Amino acid sequence: MIFRLIFNDDAKEQFQKLESSKDKQSAFKAICKTLAFMETNLRHPSLNTHEFSSLEGPDGEKVFESYAQNKTPGAYRIFWYYGPKKNEITIVAIVLHP
Repeated sequence: MIFRLIFNDDAKEQFQKLESSKDKQSAFKAICKTLAFMETNLRHPSLNTHEFSSLEGPDGEKVFESYAQNKTPGAYRIFWYYGPKKNEITIVAIVLHP
């Protein structure tokens, strides 16, 4: 199944900051690769996707976490939920793993 990715304002801003940051290009490349997997194969093992119970979407949607990087200090994670329409995923945050 192919998904259309939608970015909320925060995620869009986070993505653009990473894109324009010269010292974050390897992280940006990993994020782009992860987003490409998310569009085509949410079950890809490298995503390590799992529900993130501390957050929920604006209408109570379950929020999931996918790994953009792993075994990296300050690895990036992508938080998202299904919707608002069928075959759409809303990206809510692209952040450093705490």
